[in-house]
Amino acid sequence: MKRIIIHHSLTKDSKTVSWGTIRKYHKSLGWGNIGYHFGIELARNDYEIFIGRTLDQKGCHTGSKNIGSIGICFVGNYDDVAPPLEMLKTSIPLVRWLMKLYDIPIDEIYGHRNFAKKSCPGNRFDMDYYKELIETFGEQT
Repeated sequence: MKRIIIHHSLTKDSKTVSWGTIRKYHKSLGWGNIGYHFGIELARNDYEIFIGRTLDQKGCHTGSKNIGSIGICFVGNYDDVAPPLEMLKTSIPLVRWLMKLYDIPIDEIYGHRNFAKKSCPGNRFDMDYYKELIETFGEQT
């Protein structure tokens, strides 16, 4: 793996686990599984990390950039609002672990919008700020 690509679900996070619904939708498209490797979602009152595809499986999240990419989906619509800080912080240990495991530098973390004509992971998802958080809070989490 050589890069991490960040997505949003473009759906409202309703505090109930919708990861299974996203999986079901992706499978209805003819994909064998959910397209992402991981997801971050508010489940009741806490942010949780969910597993999608295993890391030995090619993702189905960014067209021609799936090979060598890890897809992480933040459940919510971040065109409308910025992702909550707690959600971002929840993802940091996962992202730092993946960076260490695959020797992925911080400049190889992208928003889906870098590879497609989409706003994903949302107009209000500030990738520069997120990378700063990864570097700043990474050792503290």
